[in-house]
Amino acid sequence: MSWGTELWDQFDNLEKHTQWGIDVLEKYIKFVKERTEIELSYAKQLRNLSKKYQPKKNSKEEEEYKYTSCKAFLSTLNEMNDYAGQHEVISENMTSQITVDLARFVQELKQERKSNFHDGRKAQQHMETCWKQLESSKRRFERDCKEADRAQQYFEKMDADINVTKADVEKARQQAQIRHQMAEDSKADYSSSLQKFNQEQHEYYHTHIPSIFQKIQEMEERRIVRIGESMKTYAEVDRQVIPIIGKCLDGIVKAAEAINQKSDSQLVIEAYKSGFEPPGDIEFEDYTQPMKRTVSDNSLSNSRGDGKPELKFGSKSKGKLWPFIKKNKLSLKLGATPEDFSNLPPEQRRKKLQQKVDELNKEIQKEMDQRDAITKMKDVYLKNPQMGDPASLDHKLTEVSQNIEKLRLEAQKFEAWLAEVEGRLPARGEQARRQSGMYDGQGAPTANSCAQDRESPDGSYTEERSQENEVKVLATDFDDEFDDEEPLPAIGTCKALYTFEGQNEGTISVIEGEILYVIEEDKGDGWTRIRRNEDEEGYVPTSYVEVYLDKNAKGAKTYI
Repeated sequence: MSWGTELWDQFDNLEKHTQWGIDVLEKYIKFVKERTEIELSYAKQLRNLSKKYQPKKNSKEEEEYKYTSCKAFLSTLNEMNDYAGQHEVISENMTSQITVDLARFVQELKQERKSNFHDGRKAQQHMETCWKQLESSKRRFERDCKEADRAQQYFEKMDADINVTKADVEKARQQAQIRHQMAEDSKADYSSSLQKFNQEQHEYYHTHIPSIFQKIQEMEERRIVRIGESMKTYAEVDRQVIPIIGKCLDGIVKAAEAINQKSDSQLVIEAYKSGFEPPGDIEFEDYTQPMKRTVSDNSLSNSRGDGKPELKFGSKSKGKLWPFIKKNKLSLKLGATPEDFSNLPPEQRRKKLQQKVDELNKEIQKEMDQRDAITKMKDVYLKNPQMGDPASLDHKLTEVSQNIEKLRLEAQKFEAWLAEVEGRLPARGEQARRQSGMYDGQGAPTANSCAQDRESPDGSYTEERSQENEVKVLATDFDDEFDDEEPLPAIGTCKALYTFEGQNEGTISVIEGEILYVIEEDKGDGWTRIRRNEDEEGYVPTSYVEVYLDKNAKGAKTYI
């Protein structure tokens, strides 16, 4: 099977076919190139997606990744980043192993095709020239033969005519001989041209064209083989990254299997556990007795039954506690966080203190390592003075030692606070006593300023405990200051949306659906001051009540 023998007369069709083959190869190159661009774009989008959902450093999001589910999500993002890298590898390998090589091969193919068909056209032109020469000698031979025949006929006619002179007959005979000789010469030339043409034609169809077409056939077969190899490479490039992509997917599955719901639940406990005891039962209040006590006083005194005398406050002592509540709220609004984290519940305070102690210990160890390094360098300078001056390190050594001492004092301070908190946390009965409003052993009245964490249904109310676990309140200390305080006028009414137990000083308990008077609206701190009767007033979370302000009241705001 050879194009030279089978397709000897299909020069033009072979030229079109080989051009079509090159076009197909270029189309495949374009396909692979677009695939590489898609892979790069896909990898870029995957990396951007992974980066978009990565936790920001030193942000609240970073703290959330202590949960196993969030860790698994972080692992998924990292694996997707590696997954994107494999698509970049696909693009790079396809570009280097297919696109570049095929582009170079196409250029070589075009040059070879051009050269082969140039040789073919040259051979065709040579055959056309030989054919023209043959036709020319043939026509000349034909013409000379006709001329010789006419000259012979004219001679015979003159020779038969008796009226023609002998000289004219001889002249006609010579002319006939000349024409006959010219015909013989033309015949010899035509014969030679014919023999030469046949030889050239034989070489053209049996030597030159088969050789040229064989080269073209080999070129076309190389093109077909090369495109097949490129398709195999195309598949192999994808196949090579499948194991790594599989590992990425296995990593995602492994991270998902590592999710532990119990562990996450325990972390929630550790994150939000306050360490307080739940409040006790509220005792029945007998209003048939002539006793005027606020519901907050009753909840504070009656919910704790240690046998100690009850803490009773009149209307004046109630007013005397509000300045403390306002002061605490003001400090919280200003963002002032106590150094010992006393504004946090016990368990959260312990965690913060432990974290601070660990950080300080790490800084101390870092400074000690730096001191050891400077000391070793100083020893080297002492042994080899040419390397440096030992005295130049004294200032740095002193500075590091001072830093270590400062850090140690700081650590001791936090360790003392930590020991104080850890000493209290196990004693649950003691926590209950700290939350109650009973007197201490010396008979002085105390009020709990360490509020138990509470949240309203909408999450807007959280009581913070103050720096000290107990606040001793002596009513007589403030009697003179607030004796002349006049009760504030009501500026509206409110309806309790939820039941609230006012267990802390300055708060008042309300029952769901109860109607009360508003004497001071929310100042932006989440608290509204209300009054039940002449002697019972206090603060409740604003989210617990629905306020109806009197537009004509002094200082009232209009709510739409």
